[in-house]
Amino acid sequence: MLAPMKRRTLGRIGPVSALTIGGGGLGQVWGSTSREEAVATLRAAVDGGVTLIDMAPSYGRDGEAERVVGDTFGGSLPPGVRITTKHLLGTPPAAEVYARLTASLDASLERMKLSRVDIFVLHGMLDAAAEQGATSRTNLGLFWQAVAPAFGRLMEEGRIGAWGITGVGHPGAVIEALSAADPPFVAQCIANLLDSPGGMKRFDDDPRPRGIIATAKAHGVGVMGIRAVQAGALTSAIDRDLPEDHPEVKDFHRAGAFRLLAADLRRTPAFLAHQYALSMEGVDTVVLGVKNREELEECLAAEAAGPLSPEVVAMIDASVSVS
Repeated sequence: MLAPMKRRTLGRIGPVSALTIGGGGLGQVWGSTSREEAVATLRAAVDGGVTLIDMAPSYGRDGEAERVVGDTFGGSLPPGVRITTKHLLGTPPAAEVYARLTASLDASLERMKLSRVDIFVLHGMLDAAAEQGATSRTNLGLFWQAVAPAFGRLMEEGRIGAWGITGVGHPGAVIEALSAADPPFVAQCIANLLDSPGGMKRFDDDPRPRGIIATAKAHGVGVMGIRAVQAGALTSAIDRDLPEDHPEVKDFHRAGAFRLLAADLRRTPAFLAHQYALSMEGVDTVVLGVKNREELEECLAAEAAGPLSPEVVAMIDASVSVS
């Protein structure tokens, strides 16, 4: 039997489980599964000590992952379990921001059969240069002018408990948002041994994930680590068809020596990659992209195994270093 899952403090949100169950796998973004298996996996995660569920409308066709939540819990989350959802706002006119956030939240709540969420996250990238009409990039000026106030209004209405950002955007813009006098409650940050956002990177700058994590921690912002296995690049095999020039495939090849090291340590690459993410300084909870109970069980075991020693971390870092 595994030891009880450890709790960590997610900034001003308070204690949460070291692992968060994400919606990407449950929504079949990371390979196929069934609704029945997704429901069983979500229930097993909570039974295994997970207290935070991370959702978004885009996790699967027609909000599939959010529908899994509705089917699993029937509108009543287990005691102590918290939930997030997101909205990919882009850069609309300022006057439309609150209405767009509200409409997205309403649809998510209907799919999940809930009346509120604990954390509402701005999906997509922050970009100081984003022009009006951008669909996946939110202008930093608009963020302060209309987005943050809209989140505050939703908190006052009791429809969300807190708000956050996706910390995978132009690093300067993300760091500015995290350094504000009234910063987000949480940031979802890249946390993997390659320091790679993979296909999420749609800008030329160095993504600087560890600098973003350090900035978040310095300003009391909780850090949710995402992409621990870099969308499959840090597993034994990518389980979906991707072209050879895809960022995840390139990262898979880059991690060849890491997979050999994992074999030497008698661990699977996914097990070791999750241990690494859980051992990263500043990461409060690691979001899982599992799609079935078998993958979940491996992640639960990785968390129970505890943090990696500095010596093993150094070996892993050396295995993927670029000379």
